Amino acid sequence: MRLKHSKLTHNQTNKLLEHFVAGTPARTACLLASVNKDTAADFYHRLRVVIAEKLTEEAAELAGEVEVDESYFGGRRKGKRGRGAAGKVPVFGLLKRGGRVYTMAVKDTKADTLIPIIACKIQPDSIVYTDSYRSYDTLDITDFHHMRINHSKLFADKQNHINGIENFWNQAKRHLRKYNGVPRQNFQLFLKECEWRFNYGTADQLLKTLRNWLKPYSRK
Repeated sequence: MRLKHSKLTHNQTNKLLEHFVAGTPARTACLLASVNKDTAADFYHRLRVVIAEKLTEEAAELAGEVEVDESYFGGRRKGKRGRGAAGKVPVFGLLKRGGRVYTMAVKDTKADTLIPIIACKIQPDSIVYTDSYRSYDTLDITDFHHMRINHSKLFADKQNHINGIENFWNQAKRHLRKYNGVPRQNFQLFLKECEWRFNYGTADQLLKTLRNWLKPYSRK
């Protein structure tokens, strides 16, 4: 495979694709694929743009049992952590149990920001699981069946938990940690990469999906 407007050879392109899927940072992949570090970084950026565009195109409403949670991403800082931590990027996520996750960076985690996203992305009459954060209080008087877990007392009560979305947060942060910081202006692209990795299965499936998505951008 060779992409349009790219000087990379067929072999270099395929190597970089494989290293991207494997989670190899561009600074290391450039050495393994014998390309300039800026070339590898630009190629990775192009892949993330395509992934974000395709995920947006294929996004569908979630239904059934949906876990909802917010998290904060950013470098290690002294002082306050978690909700309200300075300098971190607030992120909102929705996970259909047994299905896919949907994520987006948000300006804040107030009810006025989060509730409209829930109303847009989750079908009415779905069961929505949250923690006891006050921004979710208004879900009690909506068309959703709202279940909440109080993490100050326990993390799961049979089916009442948000372990699935919290597992995604852990995976995403572990993946992003290897980059030693993500530029804020590109954070949404990196977040969508994590979403894609979670939703589309094994490494073989990820590579197959990415190759299919790149066909319109490839040379004939």
